[in-house]
Amino acid sequence: MGRRRKGRPVSGLLLLDKPQGPTSNQALMTCKRLFQAQKAGHTGSLDPLATGVLPLCFGEATKFSQYLLNADKTYQATLKLGERTGTADSEGDIVDLRDVPCLSFAMIEKVLQQFTGDSFQVPPMYSARKQNGKPLYELARQGIEVEREQRAISISKIALDNWSVDTSTLVFTVTCSKGTYVRTLGEDIAEKLGTLGHLTALRRTQVGQFSIDVCQTIEQLQQEFDRAGFDRIDQRLISPENTVNHLPVVELDAQEGYYVRLGQPIFLPGAVFKGAFEGKTIEGLVRIRSDHEFIGIGEIADDGRLQPKRLIAG
Repeated sequence: MGRRRKGRPVSGLLLLDKPQGPTSNQALMTCKRLFQAQKAGHTGSLDPLATGVLPLCFGEATKFSQYLLNADKTYQATLKLGERTGTADSEGDIVDLRDVPCLSFAMIEKVLQQFTGDSFQVPPMYSARKQNGKPLYELARQGIEVEREQRAISISKIALDNWSVDTSTLVFTVTCSKGTYVRTLGEDIAEKLGTLGHLTALRRTQVGQFSIDVCQTIEQLQQEFDRAGFDRIDQRLISPENTVNHLPVVELDAQEGYYVRLGQPIFLPGAVFKGAFEGKTIEGLVRIRSDHEFIGIGEIADDGRLQPKRLIAG
């Protein structure tokens, strides 16, 4: 007989506005304790310095967290020119100085546009990326630097929000693919501007379709719990389906849904395809609903067969 999990079997997606200071995992553990959730995970790390959108998955939603990991993200970053730190942000010590050339808003904006499109980036030593099973930041703290493989990244949009000549500080907003290190991007921007730089602030404002405007802070959640308990904060959880609502929908009848819930593939002669994908040939991953209830995701093969991939328990 399996060991019984401690806590409440809550399921859903919590959109957290992570504060500055704790790691993503520390913020996750705080919320897991608050909800007394049996199972929880986050969808991509934010540095301790960084704030903003951090989707947390509870219960059944953890099965779909990878699809938010793969989503594009938007950040607003503050870059201090003239100084380089060991961590590429204000958490580290200043290790080098360089004069800042005379720059205008237009000149900086022109340089930023050079970073749009597909490119490659070498992950920083101070990152959670693992090498031989060990996080790079652990090696960095020991003074060890290792060679890292460059990774393909894509920047779809980047814009200059503000430039202060007096403080040699610029603020920019960037929308980028997963795996993009904005600290490294900041250093690269500074280099293109003829100087050095490090981030002094970083705020994630968007993950996929989720904006900072709909996120809750830990303080807000705690206050709601203190006033009305689990009934109130459970209302902040949204359906696990929201992690994959970029996928087309296949609506099954009760009998078809029964076999899919058993993990069996089915053919789709009578399936109803919903939304913007209606009337189009669908292949690949889809959301699956049965009797208008989300039951998981599947993959449609060339022969029209639906193979279940991730299913909601129950």
